[in-house]
Amino acid sequence: MAEIGPLEAAGGLTAPRGLRLPRLSGQRLLVLWLPALLVTGAVVLPIFYLVIRASEAGTGTRALLLRPQTALILGNSIGLALAVTLASWLLGGGLALLTVRTDLPGRRLWAILSALPLAVPSYVGAYLLAAALGPRGLVQELLEPLVGVTRLPSIYGFPGAFLSLTLLSYPYVLLPVRAALHRMDPALEESARSLGHNGWGVLRRVTLPQLMPAMLAGGLLVALYSLRDFGAVSLLRFTTFTRAIYLQYQSAFDRSSAAALSLVLVALTVVLLALELRGRRGGDHYASTGAGGRPPALIRLGPWRWPALIVCALLVGVALVLPTVVLGYWLLRALEAGPDLTTLLLSTRNSLLASGLAAAVTVIAALPIVVLSARYPSNRSRWLDRLSHIGFALPGVVVALALVFFGLRGAPWLYQTLPMLILAYLILFLPQATGTLRPSLIQIPRQLEESGRSLGQRPLTVFRRVTLPLLRPGLLASAALVFLTTMKELQATLLLGPLGFRTLATEIWSAVSEAFFAEAAGPALVLILTCSLPMAYFVLRDQP
Repeated sequence: MAEIGPLEAAGGLTAPRGLRLPRLSGQRLLVLWLPALLVTGAVVLPIFYLVIRASEAGTGTRALLLRPQTALILGNSIGLALAVTLASWLLGGGLALLTVRTDLPGRRLWAILSALPLAVPSYVGAYLLAAALGPRGLVQELLEPLVGVTRLPSIYGFPGAFLSLTLLSYPYVLLPVRAALHRMDPALEESARSLGHNGWGVLRRVTLPQLMPAMLAGGLLVALYSLRDFGAVSLLRFTTFTRAIYLQYQSAFDRSSAAALSLVLVALTVVLLALELRGRRGGDHYASTGAGGRPPALIRLGPWRWPALIVCALLVGVALVLPTVVLGYWLLRALEAGPDLTTLLLSTRNSLLASGLAAAVTVIAALPIVVLSARYPSNRSRWLDRLSHIGFALPGVVVALALVFFGLRGAPWLYQTLPMLILAYLILFLPQATGTLRPSLIQIPRQLEESGRSLGQRPLTVFRRVTLPLLRPGLLASAALVFLTTMKELQATLLLGPLGFRTLATEIWSAVSEAFFAEAAGPALVLILTCSLPMAYFVLRDQP
């Protein structure tokens, strides 16, 4: 197999399309394709449910989709997803470069803190931002005696939804880009500099092309997250498809119309998947050497290090410190009334159990899909990878009702059991595993695997002894993403959780929906801390 050398990479070249790829034997066909097809079949199961439900509406479906209000909702959803994705690319990519490749003061601390907003649920983060930055929020109360500010600009609508979702979802770009930077061969950039390229030239022709798979994967997750979010857009009064679907389900009790709106959301997801696949066709980028080499030289920021430090501090302050301070205020009020520690411990245990199982099952299920799309690329494997992303764009209530619909007809004993809840988590969050694992696998040189097979080792042995250790950062990052998002999932947990199975997310929502914000403070802080500790651990392990 041809190898992409440093000189070619310095010129911005990518892996040629004509590379001779290894063929799938019968054993590997069974080991890879069978589980990949089973997992993908589970992911597309809600689509069949939506088609069945939408067909029940008859001619009313067409009238619903052609309403001017539907066009407005479509524009709101697309505009919000596009704006949040662009902002997340800027914030996540910039922070990854600053914390990995520069002499930013305290860069390891900022690497940890900048990833922690991913631990904040959207419904918690949105309300905390509104409570702090709203027209009569806590910030206004602090400014009024100092500078006489009686009212701040309204944060509700698009501005609030954009700010909230950006601050909570940019780590989806930050984490895979950081993992890609750690896996990148420094010899590629050094070769480009030896050819006379300056820092910006190296960044444009070598670094960014190598980071593009991670940028595209992270951007796809951000766009899908924005399309399916319910908590932030509902609390900040911005109507997107998820809010409209929820209102159809809960207020009008019209599951057929809600299914029709959900199919539009699926169509948007297919468009996003096609655009991401089109952007990937330029060729995947491979490292020319294995992992474990020397780290690259840090870029000296010079006088720009202090402005960069201020930007990091402001971002972490708004995304993490401000919500924590507001929660601390509510916690003090809750302590005065006496917290229910027994319920808090029980919900914490349930959240850890469900999230840990979901992370392990989802990462294992993602491996065959990732190996097929990265090591055996074809139209079938690429679209198998793309189809695995559909569930992430569906609201949790749609996935839950689909599993209830089919479960009661085919496996009623699974209804309201932990295995069905784990299956719902797998359908919802499989893209987080595949989107993080694929860039990591792409950057592992195929030559290492071929060398192992040339020594007589079996493919599974080569994968276990060569590929898997090099894939460890991606495995940890994907498991962390699934774990954190499962901890925050609300709608699927409410509908599919076993009787009496209360999690931190359901405790928070029960309190917030009844305006008992002090009661929500304890579970919310435990949820943030529980998610923050493993996130900090994974980020520290990923340090060079």
